[in-house]
Amino acid sequence: MITRTRPGAGEYSAAFAGYVRRIAEDEDIVAVLVAQLDQVLARLGRIPETRGAYRYAPDKWSIKEMVGHLCDTERVFAYRALRIGRGDSTPLPSFDDQAYVAESGAGDRTLADLVAEWGDTRRATISLFRNLPAEAWDRRGTASDQPISVRALAYVVAGHLRHHLQTLEERYTE
Repeated sequence: MITRTRPGAGEYSAAFAGYVRRIAEDEDIVAVLVAQLDQVLARLGRIPETRGAYRYAPDKWSIKEMVGHLCDTERVFAYRALRIGRGDSTPLPSFDDQAYVAESGAGDRTLADLVAEWGDTRRATISLFRNLPAEAWDRRGTASDQPISVRALAYVVAGHLRHHLQTLEERYTE
């Protein structure tokens, strides 16, 4: 069993600190990623299709757009973990999540299809992190002109999801 300790402050930028803090000291990050799969599929699966286009404010994402954002962001973070974990020291560019959502076409898809895609994306993320060699977890690289470790990316993936689930509960549910 690989011991995966919490990332130190120097392993991620301040922009990701809130996501990392959402994972408790005693939580095994891979176990969190696995548990989130069933939790999120169940939670999102209870949302009626007719609610998929709901926005809590005119300038906010719809539920479908939020799920599409979760897919895109998880892919980007997992790709960064793959590159850095494999020893690739090439600085990785940032991405504009707002532009990705605008180009996603999420509004033209069913909520169920988007949720299924997120499940597939999470399964791939779990497989990546589950199978990383122990030494890969400590590797550091640069993304968005900021330092980041593979370990921190795993925490960011899980914490980012918790952030959006909290938003879903607070702003999108009746």
